[in-house]
Amino acid sequence: MKKVFAMAFILAILSCDKKQDKSPTVSTDNLKRSNERSETKKDSFSTEVALKKTNDELLQALKVNYYDVFANYIHPQKGVRFSMYAFVNKNEDKHFTKADFQKYFPTKTVFTWGSRDGSGEIYKATVDQYMKNWLFKKDFTKSEYSFNKFLGGGNSLNNLKEIYPDTNFTENYISGSEKNGGTDWNALRFVFEEFEGKYYVVAVINDEWTI
Repeated sequence: MKKVFAMAFILAILSCDKKQDKSPTVSTDNLKRSNERSETKKDSFSTEVALKKTNDELLQALKVNYYDVFANYIHPQKGVRFSMYAFVNKNEDKHFTKADFQKYFPTKTVFTWGSRDGSGEIYKATVDQYMKNWLFKKDFTKSEYSFNKFLGGGNSLNNLKEIYPDTNFTENYISGSEKNGGTDWNALRFVFEEFEGKYYVVAVINDEWTI
């Protein structure tokens, strides 16, 4: 009889495991909508652990369009640069201070963000449109994560380490489909710098296959 109960218990556990959703879910309960931010102090965590936590919180905020939460992670002195592709172009890529980002993300003000690969067309959009349609064009909460390592790579020049030496970055990578020969992959990278014992974002870089 004891063996029967033991088998039933094991089967129940296995059944529960199969029912669990393995896809990452977005919980907004721990996303603060004020001037606060989750603490990732340098002396509280190792760099890798701290930035994995921050990376996931940024993805959650971006998925549900909590741009006020995102703004709290912008570097207080250096601001944040948005690069449409792996090649960081200081002359074209849009840069915001934290104050300017907070000022413009709720507005209909149109900015120039860079040039589209292939056509060379100038990409213009509001902050909200850019964040939704370009930066978070895929659900990166379901991506593969890496720390200081590139998972995505194509024929586009990647100069992250030259532009941001001695920094740490995270990458969120979504592989391409078999239908398109894997060329429709996407990556989203956050570049971090430490300031007064905390980590802040200085750059947000998208990457994808380019012509």
